[in-house]
Amino acid sequence: MTAIQVPMPASTAASITPAAPLAQIARDTRQAAQQLATLSTAAKNQAIEAIAQALAADAEAIQAANAADCEAALADNLAKPLYGRLKLDGVKLKGAIAGVRDVAKLPDPVGTVQIHRELDAGLDLQRVTCPLGVLGVIFESRPDAVMQISSLAVKSGNGVILKGGKEAVRSCQALVQAIRTGLSHAGVNPNAVQLLTTREETRALLALDKDVDLIIPRGSNEFVQFVQDHTRIPVLGHADGICHLYVDAVADLDQAIAIAVDAKVGYPSACNAIETLLIHQDIAATALPQLAAALTDKGVVLRGDQATQQLWPAAQPVTEADWSTEYSDLILAVRVVASVEAAIAHINTYGSRHTEAIVTEDAAAAALFRNQVNAAGVYHNCSTRFADGFRYGFGAEVGISTQSMPPRGPVGLEGLVTYKYHLIGQGHIVATYAGENAQPFTHRDLS
Repeated sequence: MTAIQVPMPASTAASITPAAPLAQIARDTRQAAQQLATLSTAAKNQAIEAIAQALAADAEAIQAANAADCEAALADNLAKPLYGRLKLDGVKLKGAIAGVRDVAKLPDPVGTVQIHRELDAGLDLQRVTCPLGVLGVIFESRPDAVMQISSLAVKSGNGVILKGGKEAVRSCQALVQAIRTGLSHAGVNPNAVQLLTTREETRALLALDKDVDLIIPRGSNEFVQFVQDHTRIPVLGHADGICHLYVDAVADLDQAIAIAVDAKVGYPSACNAIETLLIHQDIAATALPQLAAALTDKGVVLRGDQATQQLWPAAQPVTEADWSTEYSDLILAVRVVASVEAAIAHINTYGSRHTEAIVTEDAAAAALFRNQVNAAGVYHNCSTRFADGFRYGFGAEVGISTQSMPPRGPVGLEGLVTYKYHLIGQGHIVATYAGENAQPFTHRDLS
């Protein structure tokens, strides 16, 4: 992904002083989030439906705002991948509104009793899911992310402060205005969804560790690292999508071709599109020319290692940098490898821990690949483009986390809640269970 350009301040997060208006916005968001947290499932679902209706009612204004953003982006020579994400036509908007409604159909993640245990007679322990509080989400040019994130925030009982790229500012403003209108119509405090528009606000947001509970940056590795280095707030990193497809020695070649084309050509600017194709040396002489022909027929430019160039002379020479580059375009690096182990080693060296796929009829090779590849998604005989919250049945996603700690992969509702321990007693004290005559705990799990 293209980095969100935020100037690097000379000082650390500790010395950043947020502007008073932003601090007040954050406090207003927290107050609205506390109200959201107490709403019933039915009330949250009604709010989400009101949001969907408001977005549909404002569709013309939203598309006009997006058209203005797209026109300005063309004049500014916005990178092709970002421009592809920026466009929000009628079909895409209609699909996004349907996605908002899908979130209302999902189970409520709040209030689930994960543990119910009797510590002693009359002393009951419960672990109960609850909202995180206030989310700060900073993302690239995709305005449809506004709808996904807002609906997930409402359903999970969280407030959210959004900051999109400058190239999508009109689109984001129109979308957030409609969302806030929908919340108001449903009797929900509209301050649960807020929008920032300037780089200065982005830097100030990172200093609000007392008012914001989680930062979700969606951009390049450099940008995610910048955020992590300049905030005390926990960060859920969504970084580069350097995804690979490995075609094994016993792959079904027809499957491999279909998967490779889908994973590269369908939406090349998506973070789950493949950037590198690996092919086992035992089938390279047959498979590589067929794969290359199918891909180049769709406009893909191939950059290959020496073995690839021998089998497909039209391939451009690959460089070391290509292996760790997210093109987000119709460009694909190709390498011939000696074994599944060599493919795994390449992926674990250059991959971004996003999504990796193997095409093979060898169950043992597939199992080895899935177990040893370090990524949020490891696929067998299917396209990496399935790495998506909607396709996983999450309704939508706030992003895809490439970190090792959970939540990992597409982050939906379950990634936006935490839990509290509730302990209910009848005057119980710890002294009863300590000392020479200590009473034992029962530690009995209750249904």
